[in-house]
Amino acid sequence: MSLRIFIWIIKLKMVQFAFIVTVLISGTVMASAEESVVHSATLLDQVLQHIDNHQDEFVQTLSDWIAIQSDSSNSQLRGEINQMLDITVQKLKKIGAMVELADAGSYQLPNGTSETLPQVILAELKKDPNKPTVCIYGHVDVQPASMSDGWATYPYNLTELNGNLYGRGATDNKGPVLAWLHAVEAYQALNQELPVNIKFIIEAMEEVGSPGLDQVLTMKRDTFFSDVDYIVISDNIWLSRKPALTYGTRGNCYFLVEVESSKRDLHSGVFGGAVHEAMTDLIALLDSLVDASGRILIPGINESVTPLTEEEKELYKNIEFDIEAHIKNIGAKRFLQDTKENVLLHLWRYPSLSIHGIEGAFSSSGTKTVIPAKVIGKFSIRQVPDMDPLVVEKQVTEYLNKIFAERNSPNTLKVSMVIGVKPWVADLSDPQYTAGRRAVKKVFNVEPDMIREGSTIPIANAFQNALKKRVMMLPIGGFDDGEHSQNEKISRYNYIQGTKLFATYFHELSKL
Repeated sequence: MSLRIFIWIIKLKMVQFAFIVTVLISGTVMASAEESVVHSATLLDQVLQHIDNHQDEFVQTLSDWIAIQSDSSNSQLRGEINQMLDITVQKLKKIGAMVELADAGSYQLPNGTSETLPQVILAELKKDPNKPTVCIYGHVDVQPASMSDGWATYPYNLTELNGNLYGRGATDNKGPVLAWLHAVEAYQALNQELPVNIKFIIEAMEEVGSPGLDQVLTMKRDTFFSDVDYIVISDNIWLSRKPALTYGTRGNCYFLVEVESSKRDLHSGVFGGAVHEAMTDLIALLDSLVDASGRILIPGINESVTPLTEEEKELYKNIEFDIEAHIKNIGAKRFLQDTKENVLLHLWRYPSLSIHGIEGAFSSSGTKTVIPAKVIGKFSIRQVPDMDPLVVEKQVTEYLNKIFAERNSPNTLKVSMVIGVKPWVADLSDPQYTAGRRAVKKVFNVEPDMIREGSTIPIANAFQNALKKRVMMLPIGGFDDGEHSQNEKISRYNYIQGTKLFATYFHELSKL
């Protein structure tokens, strides 16, 4: 064999050897990557199993929280509010959070006096600069509740019936707040590192409009919130039995229409037929606002509504919504619209006007032949993009003054807007919506409905506009939970699966 051939054979063998080594190394790397993914999935499965195994403990903790009557609308119950904040702080410290109590200023009560507002909880778990930071918002105050309202069980004693956990605050919002905390606990119980950095902002005055919260956000914008990448709110409910992600809420403009006709109430037998009655004027004004089909009659009110695009219209087609089931659930005869898409559009996408009541009118049982000296009508207009409350206020005031002038009444009219909150809409291309979708798919094995809320959640706008942060709503409450109503509840299934959803959301967010 010549030397040249021998050298050529040696080179060939070396190339073959190098190829084999490369294949082996690549295979090892791929196997390692695959093992890492499997290992990660296995760890998450252990977390979810832990949540299942400890669900009775989680229900008991919810029971302890429900027992505290943290009704923020009753200033006589500030002790209960403070107790609720204390127990929340202790729970946060138990999971290793650093807690700060932020002052929210003072609050004017209906009687004209003022009081110091309850503090706002800001909490933070240990940070890793290489991980994204998510801040979770929740509230631990509740709406008023008593047996005389028509509750079947005592509202402050968590009662489990047919798989449902009944109690004031079960779904709004103590249950979801605890689900987030228990999701963190599940990772810690297994000595697993949290996939993301986690912060909490928890208040106890949400049910009365979150007074002072804007002040806290402004004060902490460049400190506590400076490194926050995402904000998640779980203070709403699904549309049906199918899980959902929420990407928009309507705003709200709340009006008072005051008509005064005399210095004191009058006897209808003595003065009826001779005076211009305030109530008659007010009824005429309220009747001029909306027609029988629900169409708002105030000129220009729809001019600022963003046109519906074909792309947006497509989102409504596959949403699970049973019209008949919802009609039955609320005890109504029918909706104003006939199709699923039209009902949802009018609940979420178009403005609506609702008349809420009349202050100063006789409303007790029995009979009273009185002509009220002054009456105040109350109504609200739900806002949608791109309506501006200041523009709506001007339109409403001018319209009602025009209608009143046409009546040629000598009475005095005063129109005022006491609430003006803009609508909120998120960007569905936001990465956390991807994480939310994947988490729902993992836990519930379905794709979530992408929905809006017809109600108003002002804090979403505050986070998005004041802090310039990305916001997502990730609800776990059922459509029939009865938030703010008698017999409020959250199902055990939603409570526990919701805890798993939050734990999985952490995992999916870390993968983006």
